[in-house]
Amino acid sequence: MNIYMTDENNRLTEEQRQLVESILIYTAEQEEVDSNSELSVTFVSNDEIQEINREWRGKDQATDVISFAMEELGEDEIDFGLLEDEPIVLGDLIISVERCREQAAEYGNHFERELGFLAVHGFLHLLGYDHIEKADEEVMTKRQEEILHHFELYRGTL
Repeated sequence: MNIYMTDENNRLTEEQRQLVESILIYTAEQEEVDSNSELSVTFVSNDEIQEINREWRGKDQATDVISFAMEELGEDEIDFGLLEDEPIVLGDLIISVERCREQAAEYGNHFERELGFLAVHGFLHLLGYDHIEKADEEVMTKRQEEILHHFELYRGTL
């Protein structure tokens, strides 16, 4: 899987970006995502994610992560399919580094644990996981924890 990361304001260290990439690649392998897939990850500020949230979701507030799936067809859209060698574009993850730092402090987690959580959480949404119903939330939460534990990223380990 190809991952395109954008951190124009250098909000993360190289090690933190590599951690996110490793977590996403591992998740893709565990979820049997086609190796010809692409994903973009953009790290932004609270102001930037608030603007995106307002424009695309009608919510005028900062949030931690937003997932935009590319494979979802909108109303009246036609599925033209993929050419043989064309990559499968899974979508975009937008992560607020500021909100991530705030939540890490609030929940008593290391920043890297919260960053990994947001990456996995957003990516699982792109893969069809959801947490609207209690049963779905339990499945998604269990999957997130399994992935994070593989990287020894545990809750409340400040």
